[in-house]
Amino acid sequence: MTFTKKSHACVRLEKDGRTLVVDPGGFSEDDAAAGADAILVTHEHPDHFDEGHLRAAMEARPGTEIWTLKAVADQLAAAFPGRVHTVGHGDTFTAAGFDVQVHGELHAVIHPDIPRITNVGYLVDGSVFHPGDALTVPDQPVETLMLPVMAPWSKISEVIEYVREVRPQRAYDIHDALLTDLARPIYDNQIGALGGAEHLRLTPGETAEL
Repeated sequence: MTFTKKSHACVRLEKDGRTLVVDPGGFSEDDAAAGADAILVTHEHPDHFDEGHLRAAMEARPGTEIWTLKAVADQLAAAFPGRVHTVGHGDTFTAAGFDVQVHGELHAVIHPDIPRITNVGYLVDGSVFHPGDALTVPDQPVETLMLPVMAPWSKISEVIEYVREVRPQRAYDIHDALLTDLARPIYDNQIGALGGAEHLRLTPGETAEL
């Protein structure tokens, strides 16, 4: 499986000539979802879900399908009958040849006064986990964790504890558009030293074999 980091929370996974894209939102490249065979969306926040980008990808490639939670599916399903699938915690499905399991139900707490929305994470091929905007711990081993390294709803101690709880072999930074270059070495050093897993970071467009 080939992993390509896109800007912010978006990742592209490729296997056997097919492409799965997760969270091509408004902070990611305009073409982040282009050419995808399947798209997964964790929740409705605009840095993870950009309706315009998804509509363009679906219109350009009639075979593209989307799996997501109800709040997102309701905005797209009428325009693309049979191609938008609603999922929730505990569901399993196959998308573009990838086996996917759904974990989690709620977005992390931003502030007690802000109502929590739904959020799901996706475990792909039993090895790669993208949690969206939550610190969900799957009930099975994870080889590669897509780690939300910086967000308005988290602090670095929580990020480190999350890596320790999941216990992946490796953790790649995602959700990093708001992390300045000045702060990156601090996050790299502390998560790398304390998380207990190999901590890695790619720049947008870089790839790695998983």
